[in-house]
Amino acid sequence: MSALPSEPSVSALPTPLQSDGEPTRPSGLYDSWWTVTAAALTAGLTLSACAWISQHLQADPALHTTALFVHLASLVLGFGAVLVVDYHGLLWMSGRCALRDVLESTARLHFPIWTGLAGLVVSGVMLHPDLTSPLTRTKLALVLVLTLNGLQAGLLNRRMARHVSTALAPRLLAWGATTALVSQLCWWGAVGIGFYNGQR
Repeated sequence: MSALPSEPSVSALPTPLQSDGEPTRPSGLYDSWWTVTAAALTAGLTLSACAWISQHLQADPALHTTALFVHLASLVLGFGAVLVVDYHGLLWMSGRCALRDVLESTARLHFPIWTGLAGLVVSGVMLHPDLTSPLTRTKLALVLVLTLNGLQAGLLNRRMARHVSTALAPRLLAWGATTALVSQLCWWGAVGIGFYNGQR
C-alpha cells in the first residue's frame, strides 16, 4: 500500500437525491412488476429461441456427452439451491430461525439457482430434445413456469424484507407458500420427465 494519501477524484459529480433526501439508485430487476414483466418477456423469447436452435443444431457424440454432464451438474446446482431455500422456509415456519435469516439465505442463493437453470436450458439445446413429444413440451412449459415463478419470487423476497421486524400479512404468507409449491412442482415435474425420457 502507498503511504501517500489518495488523490481526490477528478469528476466529483453530486449524487442525485430523491424527494425524501435519499440517494437514488438505478432500477433493479426486482424493483417493480414492470421490471419483472420485462424480464419475463425476455425469458420467454429466450426459451423460444433455444427451442428453435435445438432443432437446427446437430451435436457430435463428444459434445452431446459434455452437454449431458453439464445438464446434470446444472440440475444439482439449481435444484439443490432451491431445496436449501425451501428448507430454510420450513425452519422459519417451525420457529427455528428468524425471517431475516431466511431472506438473507434466499438472496444469496438466487445466483446458483439462476446459474443452474441457465445451464439446464443451454445444455438442453445440445441434447436435441424431441419437441413433437407431449412430455417434452410439458417439460419446456414447466421450465418456463419455473422461470416466471423465480422472477416473481425475487420481488416477493424484497417485499418480505420490509417486514422482518413485524408479523407478515396473510397475503404475503400465501404468496410465499404458493411460490414454494409451484417451484417444487415444476422442478420435480421436469426432473421426472427428464428421467422418463432418458429411459426411452
